[in-house]
Amino acid sequence: MKRTIESFVIVGVTREGKKFRPSDWGDRLCGIMSAFGADNRMRYSPYVRPGCTLKGDKTVIVDARIHDVEPLAYNFLVNFAKDNNLQVESIDPDEAAV
Repeated sequence: MKRTIESFVIVGVTREGKKFRPSDWGDRLCGIMSAFGADNRMRYSPYVRPGCTLKGDKTVIVDARIHDVEPLAYNFLVNFAKDNNLQVESIDPDEAAV
């Protein structure tokens, strides 16, 4: 069975409806996917960035293009959501692109 590579949003709410902790989980997750730029400042990846829902829930937006750059990073993000029983929503690739 082949997994479809798609852009998605990890929502900081479990499938049972409980808020995921710690509250800065999204910043931490995006932080491990970040890198130093030419100006020696840490920058979020253009493919993994924090966000929030209209209800104020923290989210992480994952652009499917990260799979082309680093498949292991994409798989890590998919498994992070699955292992922590978090809600995941598929999004249109154009919505994920910056």
